[in-house]
Amino acid sequence: MGLVPELSSYKDKYKHFKFERRDGILQVTMHTDGSDLVWGFGPDEECGFMFEDIGRDPENKVIILTGAGSTFIDNEEFGSGDPEVTIPATVWANVFAFAKRLLQAHLDIEAPMIAAINGPATIHAELGLLCDIVLASDTATFADQPHFPNGLIPGDGVQVIWPMLIGMNRARYMLFTGQHLNAQQALDLGIVAEVLSGDKLLDRAWEHAHKLLEIPELTRRMTRSVFTSQFKQALGPNLEYGIAVEGLAATNYWIENFKRGSVSPDA
Repeated sequence: MGLVPELSSYKDKYKHFKFERRDGILQVTMHTDGSDLVWGFGPDEECGFMFEDIGRDPENKVIILTGAGSTFIDNEEFGSGDPEVTIPATVWANVFAFAKRLLQAHLDIEAPMIAAINGPATIHAELGLLCDIVLASDTATFADQPHFPNGLIPGDGVQVIWPMLIGMNRARYMLFTGQHLNAQQALDLGIVAEVLSGDKLLDRAWEHAHKLLEIPELTRRMTRSVFTSQFKQALGPNLEYGIAVEGLAATNYWIENFKRGSVSPDA
């Protein structure tokens, strides 16, 4: 296998990501066993590597990111609440690496990205919101459930991304209170560009993708790059800092509550 990946080299590589490519448009569908994705250590580890592979494949001219079933990401499972479960620093060191790669690899993709948010996005909603064109179904909701409501510090870059998208005070209110935004509120706040019925969502995403293909490739790629560079600069050292302090909570408060089975932590 060469340095530049081909679709055949990663098509069956990932358990939680399905790929379909036509006319240079790659649709990435997040799933667990063919249905709604359940976020956990598996998807957390895979996702950053997946973004690296699709970003390095020059045949991916435009990328559509969506979810299987009726949700974008709305469920997670990190363990069974076993009383012997602990989250030592050595484990969090691995989480630290996955969490950094997740956003860094997403933002390193130069092909324009379209999010087709097919339902609730309450876990890692930023994976959709960092795309260049964000479409949502009328059943979509947006929140950051895994962090503060579960005793964790809003790290992973959400402490930077949400204020950039909706303003500092709105973002702090949302992150502190666990507020859910429905599709119309997301449209009013400018988080998404269009709200459609679920049966029209993917067709609209492909319509946008074909329209983008009419633009010269270098222009397409560099236009995404000029926007992602602003997110990269804003994240800067804040990404590592946020993940590190999140780890403090994960190895302290989270342990005691996770033992009782009352917390579904997010990495």
